[in-house]
Amino acid sequence: MAQLAFQKAWRGNGLLQTILRTSATNLLVMVISTLTSIVTARMFGVVGKGEFSAILFWPTLLAGLVGFGLPTSLIYNMKQHKDNGAHFVRAGFLFQIPVSLIVGIVAWIWLPTWLGNYPESVIQTARWYTVLMLPILLAINLISALAQSTGKFNVYNGVRLYFPLLNFMGLLVLWTVGNLSLHSAALVFLITSVFVILWALYSVRDELRINWFKGLGNRIAAKALFGYGSKVFGVELLGTLYSQFDKLIILSMLTARDLGLYTVVYALSRVFNVVQTAITNVIFPKVTGMDKDKIIATVGRAFRLSMLLMTIVVIPSMFVGRYLMGVLFGAPFLEASGAFYLLSFECILGGGSWILASSFNAMGRPGLVLVRQLIALAVTIGLFFVFTPLYGLNGIALALLIGAIIRLVVTMAAMRIVFQVKMRGMLFDKNDFHFLIERIKDKTKSKGVG
Repeated sequence: MAQLAFQKAWRGNGLLQTILRTSATNLLVMVISTLTSIVTARMFGVVGKGEFSAILFWPTLLAGLVGFGLPTSLIYNMKQHKDNGAHFVRAGFLFQIPVSLIVGIVAWIWLPTWLGNYPESVIQTARWYTVLMLPILLAINLISALAQSTGKFNVYNGVRLYFPLLNFMGLLVLWTVGNLSLHSAALVFLITSVFVILWALYSVRDELRINWFKGLGNRIAAKALFGYGSKVFGVELLGTLYSQFDKLIILSMLTARDLGLYTVVYALSRVFNVVQTAITNVIFPKVTGMDKDKIIATVGRAFRLSMLLMTIVVIPSMFVGRYLMGVLFGAPFLEASGAFYLLSFECILGGGSWILASSFNAMGRPGLVLVRQLIALAVTIGLFFVFTPLYGLNGIALALLIGAIIRLVVTMAAMRIVFQVKMRGMLFDKNDFHFLIERIKDKTKSKGVG
């Protein structure tokens, strides 16, 4: 009976249960991604790891640059206008078809220039991988948004889990048969992605059973979708640049060896963002549509509790992480341990600021997030060009840490000025501990009854 009570609590549709499941998924994704990073590091070495990262980098970057805010807009509009869901789904998916074709052609033409310092074989693999993977990533972003907006977080979490899991399994097969080429590894990533998107499409098939060519001229739905999308696109574009510009700097100013080192320590540092990422992904669709006070109260509590938890966890975990980095990836990767420490703190501060920023999007004020992203991005990019020549990878990590601090400060200042939220209340609320105690008591009581 206790097991049944636990299963009921775990499978519930409430905010806490959804965050717990998403946190668990994030942890699994982090573990699998770390294992994948270990395998590729051992397969290809430091330089080969950098070259493989360069191949995988471009479709991810381009999908972020041409998303036009449609996934976030789909969530927002399907929550606000539940009767017109089919119109929003149709407009979003059909719009991405010409976008994929145009961007794919541009990437095919310009990738030899963008990867001018890399071998010809790496460039050719990057070209076909980017062209074929780009429409898959654009579609999966919309499918994930559709799953979030309809409460199907099992599909959303499944997509995020199955991508790295199948990639990892495919790499193990390559390693077993001794086919350790970059070309084969990229092909495995592409094939597994096709399987994932087919599963995702099947899982949301009920929402996709619409007349795809009826209502193409629904200007009201299109205006709402692209209108809100245009508001959040600037934020998401800056977010993409903020998260990917460090790799662009390494590609242009440093070497493939540096990129190999950086991708390992960056991925390892993201483990500290498991809970915060889950909260951000869950809380926006959950609180959208609530009144302002309820949104601020819910988001504020999530921010404070996540920061408390991660502060307790981060310091001992960093030293364990450095030890594991040497054991699992190999001694050459310890060269970037300084960058690992800086990126770990940056991860926590940045994750906390995104939790707070979700309240702006939920209240239809994404422009506030855009302002803070502009400020932080301008400072961070400027620091990249100053610190990278001086300190290499440590300079990049230091610039990102300063940028994360600026984002958090600007976000809190915006909440204080626009929504009159007290600064002290954002940082500390004794009722948070009461909230935690009550939730623990409820769970304990339910298990006791079982």
